[in-house]
Amino acid sequence: MMARRVFGRDGFFAASAVTVASALAFVACGGSDGPPAQSPQQKDTRLTGVSADDQSRCDYKGRADREASEVSGPGSLSQNIRRVFALTGEGEERKRVLICREVDTNLDGVKDVVRTYNERGEALNETADTDFDGKVDQWLTFSRGRIIKIETDATKNGKPDRTKVYMNGKLSRVQIDQNDDGKTDVWEIYDEGKLQRRGVDLDRDGRVDRWDRDEIALREINEKERREQEAADARAAEEEKKKREQTLDGGVTDGRVSARRRE
Repeated sequence: MMARRVFGRDGFFAASAVTVASALAFVACGGSDGPPAQSPQQKDTRLTGVSADDQSRCDYKGRADREASEVSGPGSLSQNIRRVFALTGEGEERKRVLICREVDTNLDGVKDVVRTYNERGEALNETADTDFDGKVDQWLTFSRGRIIKIETDATKNGKPDRTKVYMNGKLSRVQIDQNDDGKTDVWEIYDEGKLQRRGVDLDRDGRVDRWDRDEIALREINEKERREQEAADARAAEEEKKKREQTLDGGVTDGRVSARRRE
């Protein structure tokens, strides 16, 4: 059997499939000199097409219907980008379709961003370890290639505590779990990307008890209304000035004509 090239923290190394399988079998059986087998991590249901026990990496190992390629990104001396393709069709109709891509962005040997795609090449989901602590803390959801939702985990408990929802590429609303109980207790509503109002759940029953208008947005609205009123006042003053000038010009002309006639 041909050796498969595997990416690890210390670089690339080659190992035969037989050797790897034997080592895994030994660990699984609980060899007397080896550490006990660890159970796979729980699969993150927010991201499809990613294996459960590979630190959120693309699911391709041991699959005949997958093909992986690795390249070096800008500034990287090692191959820090992996693309996984699904192999479909037979014979002349056989083709490769990109279904997953993962990147080691800080070049520490661990993939920290993984994105999946549909059969049309449009992005579906993405997870990221933004602080490089080995735990996913950001989840992105796409629709027709555009971001529609961003979830983040600030408390590092593996669950999102802030969710941003986008419509037509602009921020529409934000849901926040302030006390980290898994329930939304703050809702923010946006219009054209600007905060309009903020709802708060005071008694933790999952419903808004008080709606507050954002002070910044309110100041912006007041400032806009002030500028519009000043512009309207300026236009009115200009029109009044023109009327006075026309009246004065007419009076002077009549006076001159009358003077000539009197002569």
